[in-house]
Amino acid sequence: MISPVISQIIQSFSDSRHALILLFKLRLWKYFAIPILIALLTAAAIVALAWGLSGKVGDLIAQAWIWEWGTSTIRSLAQLIGGLIVFTIGLLIYKHIVLALSAPFMSPVSERIEAHLYPGVHQYRNTTNVSQLMRGLKINLRNLYWEIGMSIPILLIGLIPVVGFFSAAIIFFIQAYYAGFGSIDCTLERHFGFRESVRFVKSNRGAAIGNGIIFTLLLFIPFIGTFLVLPIAVTAGAVTTLRLINGGDAKTLA
Repeated sequence: MISPVISQIIQSFSDSRHALILLFKLRLWKYFAIPILIALLTAAAIVALAWGLSGKVGDLIAQAWIWEWGTSTIRSLAQLIGGLIVFTIGLLIYKHIVLALSAPFMSPVSERIEAHLYPGVHQYRNTTNVSQLMRGLKINLRNLYWEIGMSIPILLIGLIPVVGFFSAAIIFFIQAYYAGFGSIDCTLERHFGFRESVRFVKSNRGAAIGNGIIFTLLLFIPFIGTFLVLPIAVTAGAVTTLRLINGGDAKTLA
């Protein structure tokens, strides 16, 4: 028997396919113009920061090499490692920055999908762009805090030989969970308050992880992934969340 978490992960993969249908059928692409711009600018800033700080971080790492021989090689390697460290940290916070700043633009997407799939139970919360932005910041700052707090100990444990492989997998799923959390909250915002939304996601971890896996994998596609990640993840998150809220009796996606 498949566990509920695994079942929800598999269903989330299917919802990403449905997201592509809805993006074209409901002409949702126009709502993602500004969020995609935010994503591109954030990605460019992270790359520039990694490039600019790689030397300084590399110099700090190179100071641990106390021998004379191989100094230039170690310094070059240290700068590369320094850049990767800054880039990894930037990638960690990237999704939270983008999801938080894009929150005010995502509510119309969720609303249109709900009106299409559940025309009889369409719900709208009278919130302003400012309140949506503040909620997005609150949710994503919370998620960033917990993600870092959980990832660092696992990363340190991963320095142990063999254990490192498993710690890397665990960190991937942690990142996926919080990426999915942010995508799903774009729909939860219209239905629940902050605490109720946190409880909802905790009760449906598989849905968040499945959506977050799609989110994270899309980011590994150079450049194109930056354009696709928000439209697919947020739309798929809306389909998943609305099904869970409304019991799954949706109008056909076709």
